[in-house]
Amino acid sequence: MLYAMRRLLTLALLSTAAMFAQAPAGGEWIQLFNGQNLDGWTPKIAGYPLGENYGNTFRVENGILKVSYDQYTEFGNRFAHLFYKDKFSHYILAAEYRFVGEQAPGAPAWALRNNGLMLHGQAPETMPQAQNFPISVEVQLLGGGPTGERSTANVCTPATEIFMNGQMVRGHCTNSKSVTIRGDEWVRVEAEVRGGEKITHRATE
Repeated sequence: MLYAMRRLLTLALLSTAAMFAQAPAGGEWIQLFNGQNLDGWTPKIAGYPLGENYGNTFRVENGILKVSYDQYTEFGNRFAHLFYKDKFSHYILAAEYRFVGEQAPGAPAWALRNNGLMLHGQAPETMPQAQNFPISVEVQLLGGGPTGERSTANVCTPATEIFMNGQMVRGHCTNSKSVTIRGDEWVRVEAEVRGGEKITHRATE
């Protein structure tokens, strides 16, 4: 499911997800994904024009919004993002997601079970055709591998700098304190955004 509470800029998906949004002050939830089709959403895949859904990467099946690379012979750095039609600034974004299947052939190792919700992102029409990621602040969604620890709901900052606890964070990603989530179970994540002042991530199984 996918909901938002007032003002979402960008959504990036590499697995299945649904979303909703709500105003932080307690406003009504707005369902961003209608469960039927991609109305209101525009794909941007690296190497292709805005709006071209190469390989049927983004699709709706049985009421679920899916991102699938099953029609790719190889990944080829075709990073894919899905942009919502409306812009938001103060909101809570809630999504339920899970990872299924195998990684696309030729995809980088760091992209294993790797998804994201891109917040405060640049407008898609400003992205060059070959650009891999929008300039944004990302809620990184990860699934664990067979071994090792791998948190989810991390923050990543493609071409962006943020402040955390009053200090500028210069690294690309900062890990959360979440547990490692393995397997194909559904995970719920929320991001509360208060303009450009504060963003909070929360994740639960």
